[in-house]
Amino acid sequence: MRKTNNNPSYTFTKRGIYYFTRLVPFDVQHHYKQRRIIQSLRTRSTKDAAKTARMLSLRLETYWHELRLEQQEIPFSFLLNNNPKQITLVDALELYLEIKAKGRSKLFFEHSRRYVDYLVQTSSNKALKHYTSIDATHYRQWLQDKGLANASVHKAFACIKAIFTLAIKEQGLTMQNPFSNIYLPSEKDDAKKRLPIAIADIRLVQSHCKAVDDDMRWLVALISDTGMRLSEATGLMLNDLCLDEDIPHVIIQPHKQRPLKTRSSERIVPLVGASLWAAQRIKQNVQVSDYCFPRYCNAKGCNANSASAALNKWLKSVTRNKDYVLHGLRHSFRDRLRAVNAPIEMIDRLGGWSLKSVGQGYGDGYHLEQTHLTMKMLGAE
Repeated sequence: MRKTNNNPSYTFTKRGIYYFTRLVPFDVQHHYKQRRIIQSLRTRSTKDAAKTARMLSLRLETYWHELRLEQQEIPFSFLLNNNPKQITLVDALELYLEIKAKGRSKLFFEHSRRYVDYLVQTSSNKALKHYTSIDATHYRQWLQDKGLANASVHKAFACIKAIFTLAIKEQGLTMQNPFSNIYLPSEKDDAKKRLPIAIADIRLVQSHCKAVDDDMRWLVALISDTGMRLSEATGLMLNDLCLDEDIPHVIIQPHKQRPLKTRSSERIVPLVGASLWAAQRIKQNVQVSDYCFPRYCNAKGCNANSASAALNKWLKSVTRNKDYVLHGLRHSFRDRLRAVNAPIEMIDRLGGWSLKSVGQGYGDGYHLEQTHLTMKMLGAE
């Protein structure tokens, strides 16, 4: 590359060919993938290069001026009758949290703010009407470059899309959602399949739980023969464990400190085997709290993530399998129900999985006696 003072403005030469170059102004850099524009002019003629460079520079100046006007508030808005305020991305987030976040977990707030912060980093905080599908594709690329898995990219887009949709409806904005209909790579492309835990390893884990006999092991044992999600188990209240009934069972229901993932997650699961043992140990030992696992849950919230890190590490050490995670017990629970030919509807209800058809929602479903008979067939000890 050779630059000389004799070159026309905004040009340089490389191997005799003229190139156009301009640094993108700071206030509009968020619209570009890189800070400097470089383009071959495909000529060795100084005269032609000068003419083309002047034309390109003028067009850029005009475009940058339009971008700056778009980023400004409505000109002379103080003279308008209604003096409308343009809602920005951050304004839309606060509106979304005010309306949608009631009864949601702390993670809902954290994730919503994080995904919006990511978008601010890529496209700045501007009025919603100034976002385009180009901002959406830049956002997708930025998330992928950051190393997020496809599933996380989908979650980020779902959150941003929901924030835009709500603001558009609530504020009566005449615009399309720029984050709709954007191509996203399949969540399955890079998803790491969670291994179901082999029944022999489940028995091994359960025996270690009884040997150690502390609150963390009660949590693992409780999950092992109920298929509960970790967050469901850590957020249980003592009153959710019904051990004085003819059929001991656990009621999985939403609480202020721990909502459930879906409506179908609310359910009653009979307690058998290691899960029954764990529930009994909890009832016998937790005396000064209303929560089954006060280490992880209190009136302020439920910290299942903290439990996950510690218990996954312990699980790997016991089973000597580095690919196992605690959620694998839930996968195994479904396999164990299949193995005893449990009806698919009963499997979905016991595990709190979404119902697959409208018909599954008809009637009262299976009685506790029926699900208890099936649970006893799992071979739980």
